[in-house]
Amino acid sequence: MSLEDFLRGHSELGAAENPKAYRKQEAIWELFTSECVYFLDQLMVLKEVFLTTLTDLQIRECLQDIDSWRLFANLNELCLVSFGFLTSLLHVIKEMWTNPDSYSTQSLLELLKKAFGDSICHCLQKYCLNYSTAILYLDSLKFREDFGSFVKWCERNEQCRRLQLKDLLVVPLQRFTRYPLLLKNIGKKSCSETEENTIQTIVDLVDRAIYDLDGKVKWLDNYQKVKQLKEALVWLPVWERDKRAHVPENLKHLLKAVTLENLVSHRSLLHDGKLVLIENAKMHEVYLFLFDEFLLITKIKRSKKSSPLRSAAGQELELLLQESCSFIVLDQPISLDRLQLKNIDQLNATASGLPNSFIIMHQNRYQQCIGVFILQAQTESVKKAWVSEIEDATNSLLKQDCQQPRVKNSFLESSQI
Repeated sequence: MSLEDFLRGHSELGAAENPKAYRKQEAIWELFTSECVYFLDQLMVLKEVFLTTLTDLQIRECLQDIDSWRLFANLNELCLVSFGFLTSLLHVIKEMWTNPDSYSTQSLLELLKKAFGDSICHCLQKYCLNYSTAILYLDSLKFREDFGSFVKWCERNEQCRRLQLKDLLVVPLQRFTRYPLLLKNIGKKSCSETEENTIQTIVDLVDRAIYDLDGKVKWLDNYQKVKQLKEALVWLPVWERDKRAHVPENLKHLLKAVTLENLVSHRSLLHDGKLVLIENAKMHEVYLFLFDEFLLITKIKRSKKSSPLRSAAGQELELLLQESCSFIVLDQPISLDRLQLKNIDQLNATASGLPNSFIIMHQNRYQQCIGVFILQAQTESVKKAWVSEIEDATNSLLKQDCQQPRVKNSFLESSQI
């Protein structure tokens, strides 16, 4: 139900009669309805369609070696906590709108403090700490025919609404990070400063709980992105990268490079995004990936089904991967300790007709320039972000090399041999 439908019959609580109070009610209603969607369409689907089915199969001596805790962790507890929060919140909402005084507002604040302080954050932390294990475990099971049949059968259930098991497993993490935004929205529309300050203390409490998990959640997000990206990267052989490198067909098998897809495994993806590459007076759309040790400049190869994407910042890569686009690596990875960054100032940018541009120079171990890339960003702020990210990553790598040379999970550089 919309807030308007829910309040039908309470004319004194309408938007026209008391706009400030109504805006606050809208913010509280958003918290409630979004929790309903989370509980009914996501948590309960995960529980009833997947976990319950697995339990029933195991009672019938099928898939008995599957560890349901490693996959679903404390899902039952999550469902109970969310349902308890919804029930209490609806009771308080009805109380507030029947008797909109300071006492009912105090009841709401006490409920939020108790719910987030005692159960919601603790329960979600427990789930999030297991999530990386769950994803790795799920990946290890994907080649099993019996488990694959179980997952496909569950995912065909109409309650899943075309969501896959992986999509549903990540939902509690996404919900956790959304709570501060929903609570802040209530705080902004509060009717008193005291009320707003109390809400802010609850937001701080949730933020601290998320911060405790920050490193692990970042690692997980990076793991998922890099895993998908590894399959989408295309590494061209040398005779395709450099037309001068003519190799007879019968000799190409001798030069077949060892697959480079593992180059990005176990790396941290620090920054990514679209830029424009100026090449032979022509402009080419490219996609850059800044890892903790090197930079990849790639050209996007769209699938036949894909269409031009308009995406919000930070969602480009996710949408391109969903569209089954591939990324053709230009030239070779640029090691950050072999990279020189040159800014094109405003005067030269105007003179050359290249606003918001910068230059990346690739050097070999003798400091010879073996590659130049002129890159143009959409805006000056995007350019500054890229320059800052590359500089920070380079400084971090050089500092790390001074303390401990890269010999583990890396390729030795000549200067380090």
